[in-house]
Amino acid sequence: MRAFVVVVIFIVGAVVLVGVGTRPTVTGDVAPPSTTPTTVKRPAVPTTTTTVAHASVSVLVANATGAGLLAAHYSSVLGAQGWAVRPPVDATTTEGTSAVYYAAGQQESAAAIAVALGLKPAAVQPLTASVPVTSASGIDVVVIIGPDLAAQAGT
Repeated sequence: MRAFVVVVIFIVGAVVLVGVGTRPTVTGDVAPPSTTPTTVKRPAVPTTTTTVAHASVSVLVANATGAGLLAAHYSSVLGAQGWAVRPPVDATTTEGTSAVYYAAGQQESAAAIAVALGLKPAAVQPLTASVPVTSASGIDVVVIIGPDLAAQAGT
């Protein structure tokens, strides 16, 4: 009986060793750890920003759609955020998209307002005489409400 057990153990051992010897080989060598430091380039982040107090920026909101009360709605939205909002007006023309116009030195404020309203950066433009409002004299930022913001307001 002992001889039988020894033969069985021998056969099992041989099968295990043959099985290990016939495993597929791993191709490719593992690269040794690099001793050269790795440099990760990150995009430049502006280090200087100036934050203008919202209350010091005069904002005029003009409705350039046929729908009523949009300028009043968005004036309330911006006023609740602390901007110095002037009484809302209607634009002199209808416009295809909303825009935020800024007077000299007010680009950062206009960009912040555009973000607050969910507008793309391309909507922020310099204030010129072609802005469709009766008078933008003394106004820092003019917001023109177009159909895109009208849709957001639920009209």
